[in-house]
Amino acid sequence: MTQKPDVPTQHYTREYFEKWNYADRGLGKYSMYWFARRYYAALVRRYAPPAGAEPRRLLEMGCGLGHLLGLLQDDFQCVGVDLIDYSIEQTRINAPKAEALQMSADDLSRFDDQSFSAVVALHLVEHLPDPQKTIADVSRILRPGGLWLFATPHPDYALRRFKDRENDAIGKDKTHINVHPPRQWQLWCESNGLKMVRHFGDGLWDVPYLPLLPKGIQFGLFGLPALAQVVTRTTFTPLSLGVNQIGVAIKLTV
Repeated sequence: MTQKPDVPTQHYTREYFEKWNYADRGLGKYSMYWFARRYYAALVRRYAPPAGAEPRRLLEMGCGLGHLLGLLQDDFQCVGVDLIDYSIEQTRINAPKAEALQMSADDLSRFDDQSFSAVVALHLVEHLPDPQKTIADVSRILRPGGLWLFATPHPDYALRRFKDRENDAIGKDKTHINVHPPRQWQLWCESNGLKMVRHFGDGLWDVPYLPLLPKGIQFGLFGLPALAQVVTRTTFTPLSLGVNQIGVAIKLTV
């Protein structure tokens, strides 16, 4: 039996948003973060089941600063969960119509079976001690036809061989305790009744990859296709060309 990694809970404080990937990422209007949240909101609207007689409910696991829920709070009855008290404070500001709960995303037992139309986890599953169990829980709380949308690092993307794996965008975050290749996430989804309908990369934005060539030029060379995908709200980037992988899965109806 594989021993589960320890969760480094000492890092899950307000300071988490001042280090690692958040430290060198702007959060303002027209930043990568700003565009990405609108992109993910568009994916949710596209792939979540249409509204019916019952209200659509959406759960975001690891809701962070609450900006995605703020974009979706008029389309769904939104619930956000996060371990960090600062996250809950910010979510209540940025998504005032959402319910924000301070709790661990690795225990969804408080939620009823088939109680959500969509579950979203953006850069969350790699932080969990047992993501396979969590995906099983996600399947349990999803309604048939419901959406499971996740984003998580791709440990073997094409240009990572040119990076220092200990200090790149994936390795420098020491709370990443479960980073797996795409096939593993596919198997865990499929074994829990979740059909992967899209599985693609988010682009090669973690420049530089090459010596001598200025970082700005490299971002234009390697990063602009990722921006094009976000702006056009498409899913064309191959898995091998994404620092992160994005999965869109639907719960089977039988």
